[in-house]
Amino acid sequence: MIQIRRQAIVRQTPERMFDLVNDVEAYPRRFAWCAGAAVLAREGEHALTARLDLRFAGMTQAFTTHNTFDRPHRLSMRLVDGPLRALDGEWSFTPLGEDGCRIALALDFDYSGRLAGAALRLGFQGLANRMVDDFCAAAMRERA
Repeated sequence: MIQIRRQAIVRQTPERMFDLVNDVEAYPRRFAWCAGAAVLAREGEHALTARLDLRFAGMTQAFTTHNTFDRPHRLSMRLVDGPLRALDGEWSFTPLGEDGCRIALALDFDYSGRLAGAALRLGFQGLANRMVDDFCAAAMRERA
């Protein structure tokens, strides 16, 4: 299992950062790494199933995840379908003062297949790092 841990501090509230991350359907408008996004099912106010078409490592891969959340503190993801053998992740949003927060992304994933797996691993690691930076940049653009 490969683990990725990434965090950043941003001048936004946890509520705002949570809402940006949870707004799956806006990803294609905001981020070059997302070719498509759809919410497939909503389960009340605390869960949804979504499909993302992600661009990385020179290819586009579709991922379906089941997401559970506790606004504005955390959003957890578990792989339903996609090119990985396993994917579990969590975004967390910790308040820092009145208008700041620490945004953290923890991902654990595993892949099958030696050659495809190596490309997926490298691409997915780079994408995960870029995602945190891109969400922070989007929050700052929208704040201005």
